[in-house]
Amino acid sequence: MKLVQKSKALAALLGLVLSMSVIAGCGSSGAGTEGKSQPAEAKVEGTVTASGSTALLPLLKPAQEEFQKKHDKVTINIAGGGSFTGMNQVAAGSVNIGNSDVDLPAEYKDKGLVDHQVAVAPFVFIANQDVTLDNLTKQQYVDILTGKITNWKDVGGKDEKITLIHRAKSSGSRATISDLVLKGAAFTDNAVIQDSNGAVRSAIASTPGAIGYVDAAYADNTVKALAVDGVKYSPDAVIGGKYTIFAYEHMYTKGEATGAVKAFIDYVMSKEFQETYVEKNGFIPITKVKK
Repeated sequence: MKLVQKSKALAALLGLVLSMSVIAGCGSSGAGTEGKSQPAEAKVEGTVTASGSTALLPLLKPAQEEFQKKHDKVTINIAGGGSFTGMNQVAAGSVNIGNSDVDLPAEYKDKGLVDHQVAVAPFVFIANQDVTLDNLTKQQYVDILTGKITNWKDVGGKDEKITLIHRAKSSGSRATISDLVLKGAAFTDNAVIQDSNGAVRSAIASTPGAIGYVDAAYADNTVKALAVDGVKYSPDAVIGGKYTIFAYEHMYTKGEATGAVKAFIDYVMSKEFQETYVEKNGFIPITKVKK
């Protein structure tokens, strides 16, 4: 009888030991996994080429710098040329990304381009510092842009010739002003044409009586920013719907973006970049403006 009891006790003890071994094994398995290296994230490398909107350059330049710090095997080359140049080149496969201030025109709909909206770019009218006015009505802007008004005295300023300085037809900035301000009217041919927002600003700063338009990121103290119908540009004015001269900024790719191209666009659209760099560089996060 005692032998039977001892056998049962021994069996129970063995069962307990085995159970503890299983539990311990499970625990040590987890700890062992932590010690082992996890599969490495795929390394991003290669060259990314982009061209197009000069309005978007003040945002993409810091994006380029920060992204290359994070991914030292990636080289990003960004050029201007205007929105339509960017769309033409990405459609032709000459660059990986076409930067644009405008929605995809009908003639590009069959080119297989994929739209990535990355920010909102406000545009402002600027004038030479010698211009005495700081506000015009939208109709007065139309009359100046179409050549109907050619002297500042006709809009309440001093007797001085108005020199219009703006962008070429390949420019998305020009297309934005044409759409939002002129609404179908034609720009006067009596104007000085520049190939970038920066060049427009510099020319206006050095030309008495000059006026034009630039992306808000380019409006600095070398020129005078003008209000529209009494509303001065500010991020809050755009977000609140009071200032309506702005465009959505696009990064177009031919087909879905992959590899380093996708990684760069994802970084520009990331919460980290949007919250840290977008407003600081004169743009507005895409999430803050209602369409």
